[in-house]
Amino acid sequence: MKPHEFPEDIRPYLQPSHAGKLIYRCLGCKREFGIDRLVYVCPSCGQVLLICDQNFSSLKDISGTLWRRIFDYRRMLNVPALKGIYRYHEFIGPIIPFEAVIYLGEGHTPMVEANLALQKKIGVRFFFKNDGQNPSASFKDRGMASALSYINFMVQKGHLSDVLAICASTGDTSAAAALYASYLQPRVKSAVLLPHKKVTPQQLSQSLGSGAMVFEIPGVFDDCMKVVEALSESYNVALLNSKNAWRILGQESYSYEIAQDLEYDLSNTVVVLPIGNAGNITAVMSGFLKFFETGIIGTLPKIIGVQSEHANPVYRYYLEPDADKRKFVPVTVKSSVAQAAMIGNPVSMPRVIHLVKHYNESDGRRKVFFVDVSEQNIMDCQITANRNGHIACTHGGESLAGLLTAKERGIIDPQDIAILDSTAHALKFNGFQEMYFSQQFPPDYNISPNQDLTNAPVYIHPQNLDKVPESGKPLTGDNLKRFVEEVAKEIATILEIKKIRSYS
Repeated sequence: MKPHEFPEDIRPYLQPSHAGKLIYRCLGCKREFGIDRLVYVCPSCGQVLLICDQNFSSLKDISGTLWRRIFDYRRMLNVPALKGIYRYHEFIGPIIPFEAVIYLGEGHTPMVEANLALQKKIGVRFFFKNDGQNPSASFKDRGMASALSYINFMVQKGHLSDVLAICASTGDTSAAAALYASYLQPRVKSAVLLPHKKVTPQQLSQSLGSGAMVFEIPGVFDDCMKVVEALSESYNVALLNSKNAWRILGQESYSYEIAQDLEYDLSNTVVVLPIGNAGNITAVMSGFLKFFETGIIGTLPKIIGVQSEHANPVYRYYLEPDADKRKFVPVTVKSSVAQAAMIGNPVSMPRVIHLVKHYNESDGRRKVFFVDVSEQNIMDCQITANRNGHIACTHGGESLAGLLTAKERGIIDPQDIAILDSTAHALKFNGFQEMYFSQQFPPDYNISPNQDLTNAPVYIHPQNLDKVPESGKPLTGDNLKRFVEEVAKEIATILEIKKIRSYS
């Protein structure tokens, strides 16, 4: 639709005009800093930052009803800058002009309801939100669209030049960073640090294919992160990990999309998220809070954060019921199929603590919960989901395992509807499926494949055939006819299917 075809009362709002006044706010000493330069931690106390809009209260001048209509009508606009996460421009990056917005097709990923058989098996009505359908096949594209749009804006203003974007990664962050940085080359180049042999071949190929300089180092993600932090503190680089508060802003779009897809009614809604570096759960809480405070939604959904038993520092922190007695202690991670979650010291932990408190207080009761799950349950749940029409990654399996655990612990009410985050595409992690099917998991994973869930190809080569097709040597005539008949007969026998009756 063209703007002049929209209702008159909506037309002034179709293209955002909110004059946001964004600042960095320290979660430690509460100091504030301007956003005219890249800052990742507080220069005074070293704590992580959140980006806040000092003009946010003016968004409340528009009623929640009108905001809902604005976002719904924007769906029909053919404006690239508003097709992705910036449909919610006023809430994500109101200082970024349209000409600086990077849109590569991210956002607005589908929510797919589980089939009746799977819902009956789980005992809860639920959906997978397939964030693997983002451009680099993971949710990280949401944050990169925001971070790189900001960098592009700073370059256009002359505040930055010859940018080297850098990140540590377990695979998905590097793929997204390399992709979005490549769109801005030659003004922006990228480098990524990966833990050696702890990233899937598919993920490695993505960053290499986008032209990033890739460095593999010994250790795990936490070790890579320490090196990247050292580089960002001493050298002129743009850090693209979730320590970068612009990443958090972009990932808030996940919450806004859920609200819009559920027609802004989040009563009896539960959102289940796997936790790695804790940036995503931070963003999701922040997004729902913004919509709640402006009256766009009337209820805050329940949020359940899920961690593997092999990397569960956030879950362990919240085991202590008394907030005054809680003390965060990093953990030593063990091998996990949820590779993005193999983080023992999440960068965004201070943000989690701050926002969980704010979220619960805003609703007047506890609305954020944490569970941990076994590696066995993660893989069993992933395979089960995908046998029922989904394309869940291992982290999607982690979300489903978390839903089951939450139900067992009484966190889920019978009338609840759950939205499960499948953070990446299943094909990124098909090596784990192959290990499951072939029973080749190393002992440290603690995974024993369920034989009812394994699968393998069946090779058909009837022994009574003298000749079979070969590459470059096709069969013809009677040989081809006999080959087709014998192979079809053997397959029919295995499948126990009956021959069609003749009507002649």
